[in-house]
Amino acid sequence: MTIGRDAQNGTAGQTRRRLIVGLTGASGIVYGLECLRALRAAGVETHLVMSKAAEMTLAYETDLKAKDVRDLADCAYAIGDVGAPCSSGSFPTDGMIVAPCSMKTLAEIATGVTSNLLSRSADVVLKERRRLVLLTRETPLTQVHLQNMLTVTQMGGIVAPPVPAFYAKPESLDDMVAHTVGRALDLFGIDTGGVKRWKADGAAAG
Repeated sequence: MTIGRDAQNGTAGQTRRRLIVGLTGASGIVYGLECLRALRAAGVETHLVMSKAAEMTLAYETDLKAKDVRDLADCAYAIGDVGAPCSSGSFPTDGMIVAPCSMKTLAEIATGVTSNLLSRSADVVLKERRRLVLLTRETPLTQVHLQNMLTVTQMGGIVAPPVPAFYAKPESLDDMVAHTVGRALDLFGIDTGGVKRWKADGAAAG
């Protein structure tokens, strides 16, 4: 287990918002990076679980190292550390976001086969009736993918593929990523300030 700068044990008196962030090997590691940065700016305590495949994708898609990602979180845990705080329902959190979420991780969550800390943490979030948001990345989708999405939804999770909102008139890829992450964090009641809201007259608000 790797502990970050503000690590603390969960207590009944804990008031700072706390979110588990999972990063898998699906393409789109930038979503997880933006999520960590946005949560830090919002003052939310983050507990990071990054798979080995995510570290491979990080190397393919960015110039960052795994340590750079871990440094964005308050706490970071090894994928095999099933004894980490977030593996227990007694550890209070506001829930978990997996960004991006691979079809393998989706399948583990849907079936309850929790082979590592990431899927175990998601399973705990569901059993404790907390908010679970999965930014699933794959296309085209097979029947198995769709069935797993339905199963997770029926269990109370939210499947939120990172689909760009063109009504926001993004000027760059960074704009599109920030808007997608902002909308995902909206589901936890966290306003990142990076979302262009839809107005009644059909124009996107700044």
